[in-house]
This record gives sequence, structure tokens and C-alpha cells, in this order.
Amino acid sequence: MEVKEYIEVGMSKEATFEVEERYTAANIGSGSLAVLATPSMIGFMEQVGRDLLAQHLPQGYSSVGMHVDVRHLAPTPVGAQVRVRCEVTAIDGRRVDFTVLAWDTVEAIGEGQHQRVVIEEARFAQRVQAKASG
Repeated sequence: MEVKEYIEVGMSKEATFEVEERYTAANIGSGSLAVLATPSMIGFMEQVGRDLLAQHLPQGYSSVGMHVDVRHLAPTPVGAQVRVRCEVTAIDGRRVDFTVLAWDTVEAIGEGQHQRVVIEEARFAQRVQAKASG
């Protein structure tokens, strides 16, 4: 399967998330305050990238995160809305590169790059099972 048959540079997707207590630094353990945790922001970014690819890939294919290089720029309190945007910037074989951005209702809160790899789900599951079987 050729990824470029399904995914194009310039494709983008946005989604909005609410900062719930479960997404805070204090809850996750990445900090002590009740603000959006960096790992949660990254998770939102990965989810939007995954969803973008999932909309266009054929059945039996998915993607997995491979690399994240993100700066968390500003705190966001519980209850706030966070908007995340992912845009495809490059495709190299099965690898898809994204620019990722996040804003709360006041300012930009995150920016960076994310890479995902397109996988054939059945083949990937076989590799995981082989590893689990030891």
C-alpha cells in the first residue's frame, strides 16, 4: 500500500478537548498543579493526527506514533477548552510528518512536530503477539 495514494501534504484536522481533572499534571504525576499536563496535551495532538489518518486510510490500516517534539508554552486550567490542529507536512514511505498546534481560549499553548507510521493492523498484531509469547 502506498500511503501517498491516501494521504496528501496539506491535509489537516482540528478537534477541541475540555481540560478535565484526569488530564492535569497533578493527576498524571508530571507536576503538582491542576493545569493541563504536557503528556495530556501531547496525547490530544497524537489523537488528532491519528484521527486524520484514520479518515483516509483503507480498512485494515492504522497508524502509530513514532516521534514527538513539542513545546508546552502556557498553562491551561481545568474546565478550559483546548483546540488542537494537525497538518500533514511530509510523507516518506509509511512515515507521515505533522505540524501540531494547540490553543486555549486565551493563547497558543503548544507547538511542535509529530511523526506517525502507517501500519497494517494484522501484521502489527502478529509482531506484538510474537513478542508477548516470548
